[in-house]
Amino acid sequence: MGSPGAVGRRLRAAAMVAVVGLSPLAGCASGGDDDEGGDLTVFAAASLSGAFTEIAEQVERSEPGVSIRLSFGGSNGLVDQVAGGAPADVLAAADVATMDRAVDAGLVAGEPVPFATNVLTLITPPGNPAGITGLDASLDGARLVVCADGVPCGSATRELAEAAGVELRPVSEESAVTDVRGKVASGEADAGIVYVTDALAVAGRVERVPITGAPTVPNVYPIAVLDRAADSGPARRFLDAVTGPAGRAVLAEHGFGPP
Repeated sequence: MGSPGAVGRRLRAAAMVAVVGLSPLAGCASGGDDDEGGDLTVFAAASLSGAFTEIAEQVERSEPGVSIRLSFGGSNGLVDQVAGGAPADVLAAADVATMDRAVDAGLVAGEPVPFATNVLTLITPPGNPAGITGLDASLDGARLVVCADGVPCGSATRELAEAAGVELRPVSEESAVTDVRGKVASGEADAGIVYVTDALAVAGRVERVPITGAPTVPNVYPIAVLDRAADSGPARRFLDAVTGPAGRAVLAEHGFGPP
C-alpha cells in the first residue's frame, strides 16, 4: 500500500471520472468471494464525494490489499449503469426511491442500510447580488439552477416548491447536484438549490439562504452491497465502515445528519 497521500491522490482521480455511460473504473470491480483484498468499485451519489473519499482512504489504510475505486454521479444514472452491466460492488444512493429501483431490479444483495440524511438549501454567489431571500418572489427573473426531476435532489426540490406554493422557472436543470453547485460558485447562476453538504463543500465561494420547511423533507441515503459482490468481504466491510462510528463521524463533519 502506498502512502496516505498516494491513496488520496488515487481516490481523488477516481472521483473525477464522469459517470455518463459506463465508468472506466467499473472494469476494476472485483466481485466474487475474495474476502481478503482486491479491487472494490463503489458507485455513490455525487453529494457523497467528499465524505466517501475520506472514508475510502481510511478503509484502504486499515485494509491491506484493498484498492477502492469511487465513481460519483446522479443516483438514477448510477442505477441505470449497474442495470446495464457496470460491475460495481457497492451502491450508495441519495434517496430511498432510487435504491428501491435497484432492489426491484434484483441488483442488490440483502437489505439496503440507511446511513445519512441531507436537506436542501438555496445558495447564491458571494454577496447575494440578486437579493434572493428564499423560495419566494425574490426568485422571479433570477437565473436559477436546480437538479433535474429525475434525480433525488430534483424530486426534493419539486416537493419543497409545491409545499411553498412556488412555481420555479430554472434556466438550467442539472443531472448532478455538484453541477448546480458549480454553476453558482462560478457566477453563472444567481441561485441554485443544493444539499446543505454541497454548500459546505464550497463555503467561501457561495452564500447559503435557508429554505423554510427544508428540514421536513430530508433525503434519506441508503447503501447496499450489490448482488455481484454478495460474497465479497471488502464490500461488506466498506458498508460497515460507512455505517459505523468512524463513518458517521466523517459524514457529520461533511454536514450529513443521522439516518
